Amino acid sequence: MTGDADPSSASTSEPASTTDAAMAVPSVTTVEAMVRAQMATALGGRRGMLEAGIPGIVFTALWLPTKDLRLALVVSLATAGIALLVRLAQRSTTQYALNALFSIGIGWVFVRIAASSGGSESDQALAFFAPGIVYSLVYTILLVGSCLVRWPLVGFMLGSVTGDATAWRAQPQVVRLCTRLTLLLGAPGAIGVLLQGPVWLLGWRDGIDPDTAVAAIAFLRYGLGWPLRIASWSAMIWLLARNATPLDPAVPTT
Repeated sequence: MTGDADPSSASTSEPASTTDAAMAVPSVTTVEAMVRAQMATALGGRRGMLEAGIPGIVFTALWLPTKDLRLALVVSLATAGIALLVRLAQRSTTQYALNALFSIGIGWVFVRIAASSGGSESDQALAFFAPGIVYSLVYTILLVGSCLVRWPLVGFMLGSVTGDATAWRAQPQVVRLCTRLTLLLGAPGAIGVLLQGPVWLLGWRDGIDPDTAVAAIAFLRYGLGWPLRIASWSAMIWLLARNATPLDPAVPTT
């Protein structure tokens, strides 16, 4: 690394390309170790996931026993707002708290649309979950599609952290690993759409009672969804913990 060089040599006529090449040498020796380190940064860790998920849990926990839609929306919004204020006070990334605020805002828009169409409070609560189902469907299509064309989205996640959006494609081992990780990342969303989508449609079309549909979707999203995410992440961690795929030092990774 250039930081180990003699300072006096920095003023010599050493070619810039030599220095750049030295800086490009990775500090890890396996694909798994490199991607594990980059994903930990890009995905926000446990705190980021909690900030994204807790407001939705709060909404459901308040709506089911009280049927007070305004209370559920306000408290879930306040929960996300507190997380944002804490982030601002700590001068750390606000991405995940902002994501939660955005999700609640989109849910509120759908609630207002349902209300303006004459929907009951149960219909409006059902509408709150619609954006999440649509998002999961689109997200699943993008993840699977990216793997089919051999541009797995986890690779771009890696590139966003390293500063080069496409350099990872120079490593075939990284492409294969990112494809597996992308499919694992998308599995909970795909299963969620397959389970929640039909329930939502039945509730919206009065095939089943809307309150029953809200409770079922809440269970599928948080009661089953979180274990699915944990299983997905466990599989990803296991895959990244193997350290089995050596990096090709001749190919830059950053």
